Amino acid sequence: MGSQLKDPEKEEVNRCLWDYADIFAWTLPDMPGIRADIISHWLNVHLEARPVRQKKRHIAPERLRYLEEEVDKLLEAGFIKKVQYPEWLANVVMVPKANGKW
Repeated sequence: MGSQLKDPEKEEVNRCLWDYADIFAWTLPDMPGIRADIISHWLNVHLEARPVRQKKRHIAPERLRYLEEEVDKLLEAGFIKKVQYPEWLANVVMVPKANGKW
């Protein structure tokens, strides 16, 4: 919702969303009939390309908490899955939101 909405409008939008919450797709099983190649992300990497390893950076403890919460939500919803790579690939970039959260 936009931050410019007045309180009565926010309440109306919120009520509408709750009234129709059963038609929204919250997890992958909620989206039958959608082809996996449309909703899946694949890295388009040339087989001949050599990987460039970034220096591993540590995340500040207060940011790490927000990162772990977001990852847990995505794992629980089934939108991401855990994979094991033999080497470090890339660092997570945390960006602050306008409301002060990460």
